[in-house]
Amino acid sequence: MATPPRTMRFIDASSAGALRVLGRHQLGAIASTVVDFAMMILLVEVLGLSPVIGTAISAPCGGMSNFALGRAWVFKRHAGRASSQALRYTLVSAASAGWNTLGEHAVHDVAKVEYVIARGIVAIAVSLLWNFPMQRHFVFHDDSVA
Repeated sequence: MATPPRTMRFIDASSAGALRVLGRHQLGAIASTVVDFAMMILLVEVLGLSPVIGTAISAPCGGMSNFALGRAWVFKRHAGRASSQALRYTLVSAASAGWNTLGEHAVHDVAKVEYVIARGIVAIAVSLLWNFPMQRHFVFHDDSVA
């Protein structure tokens, strides 16, 4: 049987590869989110900080674990020096922390959704709409490709 033309295929090899990377990214995001959320809940429930301040402090903790997973496993860009990736990741992560903090304010403080549920909603949106595209195309892009 003949292979359908590229324009008629729903998912070609490059799309399947991108879906695998997205799957690894989401698994890495879940692991990093566990670190982030655990720290946030500790800060709010034990230390009595506000959910917004807890988010601002805990997001970088999740970010550090996410960088390590992204470099070594998700995007497999562990060769060479990590310094340029770390700088780019820091810029993207700082914006991500801002998006998460702003989202926590909007969904928890303004919309009055319970803070952990609000954080989950915001974290999923930020992961799919900001983190994945920026990590894939800016932070962990292949430096050897012109």
